[in-house]
Amino acid sequence: MSTEILINASAHEARAALVENGVLQEVFIERASRRGLISNIYKGRVSRVLPGMQAAFIDIGMERTAFLHASDIYDPRHADTGIEPPHAENIRSLVAEGNEILVQVVKDPLGTKGARLTTYITLPSRYLVYLPKGRGVGVSARIEGESERERLRAAVEAGIEPQDNAGFIVRTAAEDSTPEALLADMRFLRKQWELIRQKGLRTQPGNMVHADLPLHLRVLRDLMRPTVDKVLIDQPSAHREMQEFAAAFMPEALARIDLYSEPRPLFEMHHVEEEIQKALDRKVPLKSGGHLVIDQTEAMTTIDVNTGAFVGRRNLEETIFRTNLEAAVAIARQLRLRNLGGIIIIDFIDMEEPEHRRQVIQALDRALQEDHVKSNISSVSPLGLVEMTRKRTRESLEHLLCHSCPTCEGRGFVKTAETVCYEAFREIVRQAGQFDCRQLMVLAHQDVIERLLDEEASALGDLELAIGKPIRLQTEALYTVDQYDVVLM
Repeated sequence: MSTEILINASAHEARAALVENGVLQEVFIERASRRGLISNIYKGRVSRVLPGMQAAFIDIGMERTAFLHASDIYDPRHADTGIEPPHAENIRSLVAEGNEILVQVVKDPLGTKGARLTTYITLPSRYLVYLPKGRGVGVSARIEGESERERLRAAVEAGIEPQDNAGFIVRTAAEDSTPEALLADMRFLRKQWELIRQKGLRTQPGNMVHADLPLHLRVLRDLMRPTVDKVLIDQPSAHREMQEFAAAFMPEALARIDLYSEPRPLFEMHHVEEEIQKALDRKVPLKSGGHLVIDQTEAMTTIDVNTGAFVGRRNLEETIFRTNLEAAVAIARQLRLRNLGGIIIIDFIDMEEPEHRRQVIQALDRALQEDHVKSNISSVSPLGLVEMTRKRTRESLEHLLCHSCPTCEGRGFVKTAETVCYEAFREIVRQAGQFDCRQLMVLAHQDVIERLLDEEASALGDLELAIGKPIRLQTEALYTVDQYDVVLM
């Protein structure tokens, strides 16, 4: 399988695309005006404690206070026991209003909600994640070979020093790495944490203590694998930074990082721009002729599978089964590409055969294995709906690139010209009955005015006779279809 990482960088925006076999799988976007906060460490001050929610709101210098749940607060009383603190414990025993606290962002602000925080700091490197308040050594579940898991665990355990009061997690990228490389990462992380800890003591509340790497370097740290054939970036300064980073932390990747200098834009050359635009559409065509309809709402994301033009060659059940199998793979890709999280409800086409239903769920589960974001298929409801969740950490592609339509305010529809005409009629009757005037004027969109002069002309004439006053009409170019005014003259 051919895998490429493409990075388009500029002063105001950086974008990274993960492309497998020529197909866009994932997009990361970071804008200078609002860089993501995930993994950033702040010195915060507790502004409110809410025992009923077992949570506290923390001022970290953002527009909205951030949210910290009791389960995300480190309790030193349990540090040496190895016992998790009970979730029912009163949060007032852990923090109090006015406390200064070192916190890390685990979820960006989403919509009207502030960032989600934790006091369990984690510091990632190329091969490891350092847990200053953790214990023991864990190994990524994606490293499947038991002998390799034990080898890596033993190498990290051998590098733990007597004064270490922390834990380590071995990342997927560490597979087949040498003990020397792991030890180098351990030394780097210890030094980095000490610098952060010292800076945290000096920093005033409401200020950032440590920022995560910029996007082009995070991509190298988190996505670079032996299976990645090439990394292309189109900005010379960012290319130099990536080479310096690779030389220090992943020299084996240095030869695969190239500067793209062709006149045609990098994302356009690899059809990434086109795929990003498609990822904003509700309808996703399938190769068979079927399609998906994806609707993202505040509460959940719904995905409907339709056969469309696919009629199959055998019988209806086989047609439905083949469409659902293709849809399962396409859905997993769309979840990654659009970065959809939270509750997801999938309405596959109804299948009569239990074996077919089982195979479709298996296909979806296999396709989701490639996703680095944790997901969980919960169950199939009595109505045949597949219920699943996908961890939500940052804004979806739609929320990042778009905002709600100012005309329909995100509803996805506007009132018809006919409806607006009848609303205007009722407003005319109300105003004519309450106020004294010589005549009335209706200001409205051109479609509404045209309807009043055509289909509703007789009704408008009857209304003039009923109120005993003339009604004038005027087109307003800046009005939307469902916007109108009735003015007394």
